Amino acid sequence: MLGTRLRTQQGSSQNGPETNLWSSGLGTKLEAITPFLGKYRPFVGRCCQICTPKSWESLFHRSIMDLGFCNVILVKEENTRFRGWLVRRLCYFLWSLELRIQPCGDDPQKVMESTGVQNVISGRAPGGAGEGQVPSLVKKEVQRILGHIQAPPRPFLLRLFSWAVLRFLNRLFLNVQLHKGHMKMVHKAAQTGLPLILLSTHKSLLDGILLPFVLLSQGLGVLRVAWDPCAFSPILRTLLRKLGGLFLPPEANLSLDNSEGVLARAVVQAVVEQLLVSGQPLLIFLEELPGTQGPWLSALGQAWLGLVVQAVQAGVVPDAMLVPVAITHDLVPDACDTHHATAPLGLWTGALAVLWSLGGWRCGPRVCVRVHLTQPFSLQEYTINSRSCWGSRQTLEQLLQPIVLGQSTVIPDTEKEQEWTPITGPLLALKEEDQLLVRRLSRHILNASVASSAVMSRAIMATLLLFKHQKGVFLSQLLGEFFWLTEETLLRGFDVGFSGQVRCLVQHTLSLLQAHVALLRVHQGDLLVVTRSGPGLMHLARLSAQLLPVFLSEAVGACAVRALLAGKVPAEGPWELQGIQLLSQNELYRQVLLLLHLLPQDMLLLQPCQSSYCYCQEVLDRLIQCGLLVAEETPGSQQACDTGRQRLSTKLLWKPSGDFTDSDSDDFEEAKGRYFRLSQQSRCPDFFLFLCRLLSPMLKAFAQAAAFLHQGQLPDTESGYVEQLFQFLQATAQEDGFFECADPCLAIKAVWTFRDLGVLQQTPSPAGPMLRLSPTFTSRDNQEKLEQFIRQFICG
Repeated sequence: MLGTRLRTQQGSSQNGPETNLWSSGLGTKLEAITPFLGKYRPFVGRCCQICTPKSWESLFHRSIMDLGFCNVILVKEENTRFRGWLVRRLCYFLWSLELRIQPCGDDPQKVMESTGVQNVISGRAPGGAGEGQVPSLVKKEVQRILGHIQAPPRPFLLRLFSWAVLRFLNRLFLNVQLHKGHMKMVHKAAQTGLPLILLSTHKSLLDGILLPFVLLSQGLGVLRVAWDPCAFSPILRTLLRKLGGLFLPPEANLSLDNSEGVLARAVVQAVVEQLLVSGQPLLIFLEELPGTQGPWLSALGQAWLGLVVQAVQAGVVPDAMLVPVAITHDLVPDACDTHHATAPLGLWTGALAVLWSLGGWRCGPRVCVRVHLTQPFSLQEYTINSRSCWGSRQTLEQLLQPIVLGQSTVIPDTEKEQEWTPITGPLLALKEEDQLLVRRLSRHILNASVASSAVMSRAIMATLLLFKHQKGVFLSQLLGEFFWLTEETLLRGFDVGFSGQVRCLVQHTLSLLQAHVALLRVHQGDLLVVTRSGPGLMHLARLSAQLLPVFLSEAVGACAVRALLAGKVPAEGPWELQGIQLLSQNELYRQVLLLLHLLPQDMLLLQPCQSSYCYCQEVLDRLIQCGLLVAEETPGSQQACDTGRQRLSTKLLWKPSGDFTDSDSDDFEEAKGRYFRLSQQSRCPDFFLFLCRLLSPMLKAFAQAAAFLHQGQLPDTESGYVEQLFQFLQATAQEDGFFECADPCLAIKAVWTFRDLGVLQQTPSPAGPMLRLSPTFTSRDNQEKLEQFIRQFICG
């Protein structure tokens, strides 16, 4: 893949010279750069040491770090029991016949006899059928609901499907890589006899087929997948049930006092309990598909996770092993990426999508997929330890509105309460404490999945072209920039999903982005890489968001420093002038906290076990480690490195992570005498600007949303106002060229953030919930204060 030359499809006549540049190999006279990824590759995927310390120790050994990767779809003669020339031609088919498929213990009678279903039938459960219902009719209803949820998997169909998927993946991808050490940890967790619950990110509809194939090929048995029923037609749902799929019945989302909803939830709970007892692994997607205009966390995924938590707490099984999973694609097939947003995928439509993928990708470069299975951890251990981290919380309006309006300067010592994912019926049936547990557990697992995801070459290239060289860059310079950003990613403990020589990597990556960049030949045989203006910049911004978790702490810190300097020196002032200013540690903490409260929780995705004040210290440490800040010793103050003169106090000198209460205020008072300056190294100005620009798409969208408040037509429905704001962002992008802000997902996040901040109020009406401006922000003066508050974090 990495050594192939760039290929493109036939272009139009007006792009003739440009097409010749693509097919010319991007300048073969360039010298190859020494391979760089053999120096250091971090091992990612460890579980949280704070919440699950026992799992962190028991399911890991240092020897597994050196096991390396394997290509899951590479099946040869050696993978079968037979040898010979005929075996080499039929190895895919023979391999599928030798798969170990254990019989699934799905028994409808056990579901009927379960305690929850019997309580509903007898009327002992609240909202149950009672004596007025005919038992035979209730049993038929239970069988109907059960048929909607699952069907016994067919071994022959599974083998046939595995053979077809293997051939399809080999045509579609160059390889599907899996770390042997990660697989060994999962095998070790499976040997404990506890059920495995895999909780995954969701980048494509293809993931629900790819993951079961990977685990079945690695000897973990048939993986039951919790699918979204709205994404498929009835015929395709029937096929997926016979392959091990699970579907939540629509009656489960009815109100808590509805008898049909109570019965459906009892049947679903019985199915999950039976699945856990039989030891079958379950796959749940905790993330919505990319491009979905809504919250990042999946409401359906949280509902299935809530059913698992409820079964474990009821003692159906002693424990369950949770495995965060992530899938990263070099390039998601278009046919597998766009159908979810239009209509339910049918059997015929799915077949056409497969043919379209194979036909379209035959002319383009083949790409890679990386599957990440992180370290499993105990659900019971997490439940016990996580409750100690729960503290007081306040809404965004209580935390931030007084500071935005200038009515207060004190930030309350509490965490932000912000929940955008709607709570569905199965989760509503749980206690409020268990609902909070499921929501925090979902964020914790999704944080682990994102942290273990490999950064692909497209994300690195999109970030460079969008935030460092949007006006164009020579290919010879781009090679060095790609090398630099890759090493910075590796040094921060994130893995990358590629290897090889830099020149070949850049060639391959530019071929994947050829629809959004243009190549121009200049003097001395070099090439100029220029981004195409227009909506293509929005696509690059979405790709660059994959790199944001790597530099999130430094980006938040850089924007906080920009806010501190905003009132002291001009934004366009020289770097030397900005470096003269002293930055107090308390002021830095304050600006970081303000920015953390402003940014959506779905984007930050901080660990729930980590307090905001802990994260402030982490941000400051990162800024010092990357060389942007240097400590300034003021006269008469104790030097930061002088630990010998510090006297031991009567109180403890250490506290558990996250244990910040009012009694810790003295410790923060000691930070008043600590000051920092911006480093004067030659690389710092460009790096500082690069970090600030990583958050600029969202912050600029928020600032433009604040400027749009006096132009918007309110009252209006939420979807109507989002459409108004999106059209305004598009019109503004046509004027100033910032197309990376003209994203409907950013428009939704801005509206929801302003609703939480108290700028917009939601009121009921006969036509549905309506948004209107709150009385506080009808004043133009307060609207300008909000816009100025947001713009202080934006670096031009």
